[in-house]
Amino acid sequence: MPKYIFVTGGVVSSLGKGIAAAAIGALLEANGLKVTLQKLDPYINVDPGTLSPFQHGEVFVTDDGAETDLDLGHYERFTSIRTSQANNYTTGRIYYNVITKERQGDYLGETVQVVPHITDEIKRAIRSANNGYDVVIVEIGGTIGDIESLPFLEAIRQFRYDVGRENVLYIHLTLIPYIRSAGELKTKPTQHSVKEYREIGIQPDILLCRTDRLLPSDIKKKIAIHCNLDEDAVITARDVDTIYEVPIIFHNEGLDHLVGKRLKLDLHEPDLTLWKDIVRKLKEPLNEVNIAIVGKYTGLKDSYKSLIEALTHGGIANDTKVNLQWIDSEMVYAQGPDRFLTEADGILVPGGFGYRGIEGKLKAIRFAREKKIPYFGICLGMQCAVIEFARNVCGLSANSTEFDINTKEPVIYLMEKWYDFRKGRIEFRSEDSYKGGTMRLGAYPCVLEDNTHAFRSYGRKEISERHRHRYEFNNAYRNILTKHGMKISGMSPDGELVEIIEIEDHPWFLGCQFHPEFKSRPTDPHPLFKAFIEASLKEKRSLFPYLEVGVQDKK
Repeated sequence: MPKYIFVTGGVVSSLGKGIAAAAIGALLEANGLKVTLQKLDPYINVDPGTLSPFQHGEVFVTDDGAETDLDLGHYERFTSIRTSQANNYTTGRIYYNVITKERQGDYLGETVQVVPHITDEIKRAIRSANNGYDVVIVEIGGTIGDIESLPFLEAIRQFRYDVGRENVLYIHLTLIPYIRSAGELKTKPTQHSVKEYREIGIQPDILLCRTDRLLPSDIKKKIAIHCNLDEDAVITARDVDTIYEVPIIFHNEGLDHLVGKRLKLDLHEPDLTLWKDIVRKLKEPLNEVNIAIVGKYTGLKDSYKSLIEALTHGGIANDTKVNLQWIDSEMVYAQGPDRFLTEADGILVPGGFGYRGIEGKLKAIRFAREKKIPYFGICLGMQCAVIEFARNVCGLSANSTEFDINTKEPVIYLMEKWYDFRKGRIEFRSEDSYKGGTMRLGAYPCVLEDNTHAFRSYGRKEISERHRHRYEFNNAYRNILTKHGMKISGMSPDGELVEIIEIEDHPWFLGCQFHPEFKSRPTDPHPLFKAFIEASLKEKRSLFPYLEVGVQDKK
């Protein structure tokens, strides 16, 4: 039977439960255990696929096509797992399953209630992720006191009785604020959060106390007394310069040893050499580049969480600090690209939906193409690159039917019929299709052309990448685009779906229909991000060759 660790949060949201859970997973993996992680979200949407990025941040996509919470990205970046549908459940999905069973007659004669039917369904969801693992780490979304999360908390309270006390551990993440005017750390918010947790029926076994400094022993002792814990169960979760330092901080605090003791796991001293090397490269890089991200969700950085991390990983691979310049595409349209992009060593246009901000992105892409600045377009960023090239190089009045349904030259359009290699069947869709879960989602194969940036980056002919989009490259325009210098460097195996485009007369200009950021890890940076940062670094050195001297001296 696997061991279960439940991670909850109190006081305020955004304390970093996902990173804490992922870091614990990293430490347990470093001890040779097989670990998986799961996120239970209290909102009623079946999945976050139809939520605005401003509401919920990024939608993370798994190989099997699940649209999930962004914390699953942390799970994959910190551990070796590849997540799936079983790793993320919402209130909406739980209730949907229960109501479907009720309609099918599974509960004939019963009054369907939150307890036991909803809580039993939650427990089934937790068990669905446990096959073949030593430890299952389950993060509960929201904070203690939220009405939406009560069924999940009741379910995990019951879970200890179902599987045995020695097989369950409750870890609670709280905030210890420092009041500058008083010069004191305040423990009362944590005390109240634990009090409310205990009123639900759960006594936390370990407290992770988020703070900006190490907690002195007297503060730890005070927290332990008021929260009915041993002093060594009060762990400092202090702020760090990079999230990849969290496993090291937790280990230094003895968290992995404590988890092993409470769950009777045979743990040894973990080898954290790789994590220490990653942190060194992030804190003491040999090089530095400026990357401009031209998007329309720049007001909330969590909208691009995996993208930010993948760029950081590309920097790790090149021993380079990546400075991100967030550029609102609407501002580029209004004021022109020169004002915002002249200092950029590389330009990236990420994914997105809808017409707002598109013309600004097109201006930024034209700037990158004409000024020979390394360009990386992801999903919508690739589609915009095709539109820009068709307009300004091929002379077409081009657009996407997503932005103009009546466009005369639909170089990007809604493909209504295609062969799904993952599902092994023909898929259909139309403008009237449901919005939720109807995109081309999940991992699809791609075949690369020789002598291209894509092939040189990956170093192999066949790849698989995750998708999340509805609109595709229109093959009716393939000939005219390639005739003017666009190269199709990646295609689906049947030659129907264009996956990667490049421009021949350019140092490094690449757009991909998929989202490579979802598969990047600090321990294994994605090939395209590695190549993009390398090209951007080369661009910077070509403009400022004297920088080479400083790099060599530092080496």
